Amino acid sequence: MGGRWRGRLRRATDFGIVLLLGLFLVAVVLDEHDRTRESVLIVLGLPFGVGQSLALYWRRTRPGAALGVALVGGLVIQILVPSVVIPIAALIAISSFAAARPPLQSLPALGALLGVCTVDFATASREDTFFTMVLAIAAWAIGEIARNRRTAIEGEARRAVAEERARIAREIHDIVAHSVSVIIVQAAAADDVFDIRPDQARRALRSIETTGRDALAELRRLLAVVRPGGEEAGPVRPQPGLARVDELGEPLRAAGLHVAVRVVGEARPLPAGVDVSSYRIVGEALTNTLRHARASRVEVTLAYTATTLDLEIVDDGVGTPGVGFLGGDAPTPWPTTGAPTGAATTTTASVPVPAPTAMGGGHGIIGMRERAAVLGGSLEVGPRDGGGFRVRASLPLPTQPGGRSA
Repeated sequence: MGGRWRGRLRRATDFGIVLLLGLFLVAVVLDEHDRTRESVLIVLGLPFGVGQSLALYWRRTRPGAALGVALVGGLVIQILVPSVVIPIAALIAISSFAAARPPLQSLPALGALLGVCTVDFATASREDTFFTMVLAIAAWAIGEIARNRRTAIEGEARRAVAEERARIAREIHDIVAHSVSVIIVQAAAADDVFDIRPDQARRALRSIETTGRDALAELRRLLAVVRPGGEEAGPVRPQPGLARVDELGEPLRAAGLHVAVRVVGEARPLPAGVDVSSYRIVGEALTNTLRHARASRVEVTLAYTATTLDLEIVDDGVGTPGVGFLGGDAPTPWPTTGAPTGAATTTTASVPVPAPTAMGGGHGIIGMRERAAVLGGSLEVGPRDGGGFRVRASLPLPTQPGGRSA
């Protein structure tokens, strides 16, 4: 919703600039006191005045073409109507051009604009001409600052994604190593009892099949995630999962945050990647709620369906601008109905919070979105209508032959 309104406001602003500047230039041309050139003013002044105004509407999508039209139109108007000292359309266009193009391209364009401004030396005072040239340089500088800021933001986002992919890759390494270790142990056990306990050997082989299938699924999903060079972060260790959501409640409880965990549907074993990523998404959301949302209560819902695991983390906070979590003005009570009897269980617990890696710098949402996308799922974040903030993730679960979830 916010993006749609920003787009509409931007289009309205562009249209308003075109309309107001066009009316201004038409009025200036028609108000020119030299009536001996009235035909020239009508034939040239009006089209070039209106044309350079219309060109500004496309200054964001076609900044080069818009600047070229504005420069030509501004030059013609400067010659025909000497009272127009400042080429307003060209100043706006050079700012947009500098915001979209590197200095190697925008500086020659600035030189062309300064050349148009020098026409004023013949018709206006030297002070007015220098002032116009300073305005041109200032307009270019504003655009260059905007370009540098956008470049820095994009670079930071790329770095955040690369860091998150590196962390995911390390976790997948642990998952695969753990799966292979299980397979080796089960294979050795099956070999030991193959002759005397065939039923036990068969169970071991089935466990090997399930573990191998899960590991293969993880490789297929996440082989594209390449970890940058460097040494291993540490020894292989078991990965956390949703089974630990109810554990280690003291850190958040000591901080004053009440956490309610609600399970909808029948909980079942999950693929290792889904289990770890779900845990991390819940942990990141809770960490951000604790640090930035100024919330007192948060509800975590784990909904198991036939094909997906749906996570929802909602709080009663107010958010903090600039962090990415914006909430409402007042807390809302937790719902107590809506799930069939026996379909949901509610417990009061606290969730162990991962180390605050990038959340404070605004990378938490990027990390959660990256985790969901790598698994083929989706993530939605935003304020709730009734107040507070919501994080909602939907992660697909692989199905085995016969339609059962893995």
